[in-house]
Amino acid sequence: QVQPVESGGGSVQAGGSLRLSCAASGYTSNRNCIAWFRQAPGREREAVAAINIGGRNTYYSDSVKGRFTISQDNAKNTVYLQMNSLKPEDAAMYYCAVATGAYCGPYDFYRAPYFSAWGQGTQVTVSS
Repeated sequence: QVQPVESGGGSVQAGGSLRLSCAASGYTSNRNCIAWFRQAPGREREAVAAINIGGRNTYYSDSVKGRFTISQDNAKNTVYLQMNSLKPEDAAMYYCAVATGAYCGPYDFYRAPYFSAWGQGTQVTVSS
């Protein structure tokens, strides 16, 4: 069972940057997808970005496109989310989620039930 573990959250001023990490290993399939979701108090969980492990496809929500970059280091079994030009509305708990046995498509990564394993989350705070 893959169990993702997030790290890298923290507090930053608006306009600043943070890099989140998601460590995940133990895949039993060679087709897997990792996504980042976020949830702020009183708001619904929102898909942020996704990447196919070992593949080239990446996906972003419109709210972060051009500011966030998702990448992978397969040697370290880690996926990163580089967040630049952070805004107060980016503040949330960020979760890493893993879909095993299938790649993500442009519509799959929005759907939380597509992902079978979730991390505990890492908090991102952005002050104005």
